[in-house]
Amino acid sequence: MLECNEVLFPIKRFGHLPGIDVGYQFYSRAEMVAVGLHSHWLNDIDYMGQSYRKMEEFKGCTFPLAVAIILSGQNEDDLDNSEDVVYTGQGGNNFMGNKHQEMSCGNLALKNSMEQATPVRVVRGHTGGHHSFRLYTYDGLYKVSECWPADGFSGFVADKYRLKRLEGQPKLTRNQVQYSNGRSSRIPIKSPQLVCLDVAEGQEDVYIPAINTIDDATITGFTYTKYNQVASNLNLPPTAGGCECKGNCTNPKTCACARLNGFDFPYVRSNGGRLIEPKDVVFECGPNCGCGPGCINRISQQGIKYQLEVFRTSDRGWAVKTKDFIPSGAPVCEYIGELRRTNELDNVAENDYIFEIDCWQTMKGIGGREPELMGEDMQWPNDEEENLRRLGDVSESVSNELDDQGGLPEAEFCIDAGCVGNVARFINHSCDPNLFVQCVLSWHHDVKLARVVLFACDNIPPMQELTYDYGYELDSVVDNNGSVRMLPCHCGTSECRKRLY
Repeated sequence: MLECNEVLFPIKRFGHLPGIDVGYQFYSRAEMVAVGLHSHWLNDIDYMGQSYRKMEEFKGCTFPLAVAIILSGQNEDDLDNSEDVVYTGQGGNNFMGNKHQEMSCGNLALKNSMEQATPVRVVRGHTGGHHSFRLYTYDGLYKVSECWPADGFSGFVADKYRLKRLEGQPKLTRNQVQYSNGRSSRIPIKSPQLVCLDVAEGQEDVYIPAINTIDDATITGFTYTKYNQVASNLNLPPTAGGCECKGNCTNPKTCACARLNGFDFPYVRSNGGRLIEPKDVVFECGPNCGCGPGCINRISQQGIKYQLEVFRTSDRGWAVKTKDFIPSGAPVCEYIGELRRTNELDNVAENDYIFEIDCWQTMKGIGGREPELMGEDMQWPNDEEENLRRLGDVSESVSNELDDQGGLPEAEFCIDAGCVGNVARFINHSCDPNLFVQCVLSWHHDVKLARVVLFACDNIPPMQELTYDYGYELDSVVDNNGSVRMLPCHCGTSECRKRLY
């Protein structure tokens, strides 16, 4: 790349690079090399060598001098407190872990940067959903304020450097680097913008922090739960019969649950489990099935596995974004709350966390809840007349139930996440969403009380906000006086309908 003059800034320099703002993200080290932000493919410390002594602008400087570092999560002794970083120098952490670090090369460059007060660019590396995927975020300029040798966790001497973020830069809005050796865990380190360490209070397999850089609002007024709660006057249907498969379901011709899905399994194991295509209803294996929890037909029951973050917006309250790459068709989370009868709700117009379980309408694509998948391997039929999923695609028992109803019934039940719920209650509406609603039956086969699961309808890159279409029909929400309520939509997409309801 250097020989072909394909690096944007081939000559190393201090400070910010034009066009690369704080918060800019890179999906590989190669991208950073291509622009000149950090020019080493492997080493975490990028520095100017002795050759720069010949340049007039650096006359009088002592080299080497550091220009950028990557907090990659590979050094066991690093400590990242957001704007105050204790960084472990390079060397010593070889595969055997049996070397002292030496004050040379990049380590000497950081020491010289401290003594000559030159700024250092800091880039943070974050591990994505797959072990080989990393996202790199440019977090601005830091000064090296201290340098000292110390005994590392492995028992060998390591060079330590304290770096403090320079003032006057945009605020950091994301969590600190996650260290790959597991010592630092996934717990976010306290920062002024971290208003909640874990919204899930330890109930999920991943921490879900809440960040607020907008105002003084905090996460209050609800209790987190991983499972749906049932109102005292509501009785759940009896559990459905199950398949007789052993271990994992593998043969769709003999699996009773696969028969309900049209003699096929709705999921593939690719990327941790993905829905092949949207279905009117997905029938998963349940408690009476002979298969185990690792069965491919239990994908949506395995809980939240992607790193999510709740954050504050300026015009839409709280929102949710992913810190991991989410592949198209992957289940993101279930909408959780209290199962209630819709006709027993008070002040429905004032509760923004009601999700009516209207799977009949979802099947027919009414109200905007039908997904518009953009992934190459997940497409609707080409024929316009077949563009809406036919009810004939679901099992015979469900089709017969709809025939008995004499048409599309009103939603009899709902999920109320106003006082109790999970992270899904913070996911905002969009007229052009990246999630879609999928009705799932696992414990029973009553579609009126189906589970509501949100799936990715496209490949979602890290740090993108998660949204789904709330599916309101215009003029469908009225207040206690019967007056129509109108709420403007602020999703900001090119497909925006300007009103939420």
